[in-house]
Amino acid sequence: MVFISENAKNKLINIMNRKGFSKDMSFIRFGIKNDGCSGMSYELSFDNKKREEDELFKDKEINILIKKNNIPYLKGATLEYSDDLNGKGFYFINPNAKHTCGCGKSFSS
Repeated sequence: MVFISENAKNKLINIMNRKGFSKDMSFIRFGIKNDGCSGMSYELSFDNKKREEDELFKDKEINILIKKNNIPYLKGATLEYSDDLNGKGFYFINPNAKHTCGCGKSFSS
């Protein structure tokens, strides 16, 4: 299971609406790639199609897709959003991350 904070949900819905996606018919894709200063970095994108290699989760009315091979790295993670003076934007709180970089955009497990 993965989670979305209330702030992240509100921002996602706002962006989805602006970009022509629907929270009821579209998905947000959580992913990882081998990249970043800590070894792996997070990916976020919108999609209209579920693929065979995807697992579907739902939290706070948002449909979330994760490739099955990414689930061990993201299980229990929460997508957060902050628009305070630090200007972080979207970031993950990930219980599987053993090390994160200073910007919070990459991790190692």
